[in-house]
Amino acid sequence: MPTPETIPNTSRRDFVKLSTAALAVAATQSARSYAKIVGANDRVRTGIVGCGDRMKQGDIPAFQVSAKEMNFEIVAVSDIWKMRREDGTAFIQKLTGNPIDAVPNNEALYARNDIDAVLIATADFQHAQHGIQAVQAGRDAYVEKPTAHTMKDARDFLKAVESSKQVIAVGTQRRSTPAYIKAAEYIQSGKFGDIVMVEMTWNVNQPGRWRRPDQVPLLKESDTDWSRYLLDLPKAPFDARKYLEFRLFWPYSSGIPDQWLVHQIDTVHWFTGLPHPRSVVANGGIYLWKDGRTNWDTMTAVFDYGPLDDLTKGFQVQYTSRFTNAAGGTKELYYSNGGMIDMDKQTVTPTGGLTASQAAAMKMQPNLLPSFSLIENAEKMSTDANTAADAKGDPQTNANMRNWMECVRSRKTPNASIRAGYSHSIALCMNVAAIQTGLKVTFDEKTQQVMAGGKPYAFA
Repeated sequence: MPTPETIPNTSRRDFVKLSTAALAVAATQSARSYAKIVGANDRVRTGIVGCGDRMKQGDIPAFQVSAKEMNFEIVAVSDIWKMRREDGTAFIQKLTGNPIDAVPNNEALYARNDIDAVLIATADFQHAQHGIQAVQAGRDAYVEKPTAHTMKDARDFLKAVESSKQVIAVGTQRRSTPAYIKAAEYIQSGKFGDIVMVEMTWNVNQPGRWRRPDQVPLLKESDTDWSRYLLDLPKAPFDARKYLEFRLFWPYSSGIPDQWLVHQIDTVHWFTGLPHPRSVVANGGIYLWKDGRTNWDTMTAVFDYGPLDDLTKGFQVQYTSRFTNAAGGTKELYYSNGGMIDMDKQTVTPTGGLTASQAAAMKMQPNLLPSFSLIENAEKMSTDANTAADAKGDPQTNANMRNWMECVRSRKTPNASIRAGYSHSIALCMNVAAIQTGLKVTFDEKTQQVMAGGKPYAFA
């Protein structure tokens, strides 16, 4: 994969703006924060960027699990919606017993002298730009997935992080989950054999998934900053649904790919070391929940993976997801000639492997994997990363948050690194382009651009 220096930015103007901003804060912010953090004895004062459902149900509880031991503390909340800002501070004060300040936007947050790091859980399309803003301000950050659903944002975020000293983790929490770590080790050892197929599903029967019918009437344009919400998107009239139910509407989100695909496809990159798919095709539609959404309620995507320089080797990833029937649930099944890894059950079995009778017919040896569990004497962790957590957090997010905290202290690279986020962003962007064009989409490794119809794709 090219080094950061070879990854093209969108323009010299953007590059200069990014670089000068980063250098400008180095003397005033980064040095102070870096010196304080590496001492590992002082408190890491943390700000919240976006205090919505994911932050309150997942990230903050996970943060609190390790906050006392790691000496981290939440001190302020930034959210452009007045009601969410006030509710967020009250929620954290009740949880921690500490006073929490509320600020109207990120500029006000980063102007403070008591912010060393931030947790970011804003709308999907905002993650990369808010992550870049944190890096430019000299703050470490835990940034929710998806990292980016356009290649411009993905390239800019990667460049910003790898040109800085900041510790950035992304919210693909499988990277810190013991069973997934064991599976990665097993596959990479060669004992599993070559992957021949991966099947992934994420099925629910939830007409209310990503809907906020009770909150939408409460959001008034006068109580927020719609222009600031849009960032660099084209100007559009205020729309409370696209603010609160953003996962249902492009370009605020792509829905299924932004929310669910990235969690699961990330494991393919991790387990195999492959940086991205070679090609993607997709089909689907809005078949049942016709509530004004523009993102599909049902999708099937097929990814081709393998060595970028050897098309004779590889495997297929079949990804299916629907909102309209929950049968099948959330599954990640890896197949080799000798058997199967089931990440839902967290087991390795000889399921589907080459039996003695079938092998003998071709004068071959049977190939059947031994059966064993990927976890021993440990609590099974759910693979549904969107399961609401109680005040103790969910185990996967707890582990990923803890790893980020440890890396803030040690200055090491987190398990869910910006490179991991960049790779899942490529797969995501390819999937989005396949949805929008109906074409077979590829990726130009040299230019780091998504290609549709043989041309660089400009996201609609």
